[in-house]
Amino acid sequence: MMRIPFHAAITGIGMVTPAGLTTDETWDSVLAGRPTAAADPALAGLPVELSCRAAEFDGDTVLGRRTAWRLDRCTQLALAAGWAAVADAGLDPGDWDGTRVGTILGTAFGGIGTWEREHRKLLELGAERISSLTVPMSLTNMMAGRLATDVKAGGPSFVTSSACASGATAIGTARELLRSGACDIVLAGGAESSLVHSVVAAFDRAGALSHYKDGPSKASRPFDTGRDGFVIAEASAVLVLERPEHAQARGARAYAYVSGYGASADAGHETRPDPEGLGAERAVCAALQDADSSPADVTHVNAHGTSTPLNDVAEGRMIRRVLGSHPVTSSVKGVTGHSLGAAGAVEAAITALSLKHQTVPMTAGLTHQDPAVDLDIVAGTSRPVTMETALSNSFGFGGQNAVLVLTRP
Repeated sequence: MMRIPFHAAITGIGMVTPAGLTTDETWDSVLAGRPTAAADPALAGLPVELSCRAAEFDGDTVLGRRTAWRLDRCTQLALAAGWAAVADAGLDPGDWDGTRVGTILGTAFGGIGTWEREHRKLLELGAERISSLTVPMSLTNMMAGRLATDVKAGGPSFVTSSACASGATAIGTARELLRSGACDIVLAGGAESSLVHSVVAAFDRAGALSHYKDGPSKASRPFDTGRDGFVIAEASAVLVLERPEHAQARGARAYAYVSGYGASADAGHETRPDPEGLGAERAVCAALQDADSSPADVTHVNAHGTSTPLNDVAEGRMIRRVLGSHPVTSSVKGVTGHSLGAAGAVEAAITALSLKHQTVPMTAGLTHQDPAVDLDIVAGTSRPVTMETALSNSFGFGGQNAVLVLTRP
């Protein structure tokens, strides 16, 4: 069924990542290809002690201690990015009709850091030592609820959870709210802070993490022949999406438009991607159809590119089959690591910046491209590219696929 194209304007971006505490810092690090993987003292004693942590982020400093102490770090990251996005968009929550503003965020694990800490207290100190704030701090939906409270957004507010596609799913869902007329503005994105022993140990047992045999700087190397898994990360990114006429009426500039969204399920294995990327292909085709675009229109693909042996080949085959060899492809996870439920939001933000600056970031860590991935992958240095249309791919455990089409204003 044909749908009338709809272009949601991205008028604000806020980011907190291992590559920087602001959008500008993150963009500069991604362009320079500076890896952020490092030994993490909090993971000492595990078989994998490496992470990409936003080490310079301090919730007390950014949010104020009176606010931060009541929030899990995941929610702290979400609020920091959300506030930054609203400011970047030139919006004042005191002036808007909050009933027309939504908050849709994605995450995989939510407040699991609080849950693990309080569970340890239960085992070691007894039930009476559990914090009375454990439930609100650990609830997955709290990041969207707290952001809505802070910015007086009384429209739809909820969390999407589709594993590592969560952030992209949130942005696609937000666009649908704008398209339907339910909202004029939606704060959309994702946050994740699950650098805790239980999560890291579980991912390692699943065979998903890099054992960085060539050192931390080479641990995350998407599409490289030497890749052996991803580096787990924390991050947040929030986009201010607006109905185009709303943005135009207030004279707002747009970084880019979210012009298409497609989602699908592999309906296969719990953790392994379809080896030919057939489910991902359906999401790409749906997103292109939604945007009224063709494969020939796509100049750039911001790949999911996790640095795992299976994902990178499956995604590479799918891109080549559906789009051909012409799109300039890259993955930012060589710099940022894999922030799970936040990754799709971080990468959508980077894709919007790529369109704005007409530059495709390099794929850090890539020195020997896997011959099974027959694509034009940017390596060595970032590349100026004239582009109007780009894809941002996000795929997750459970066979969850979400693809966004972004276009230049």
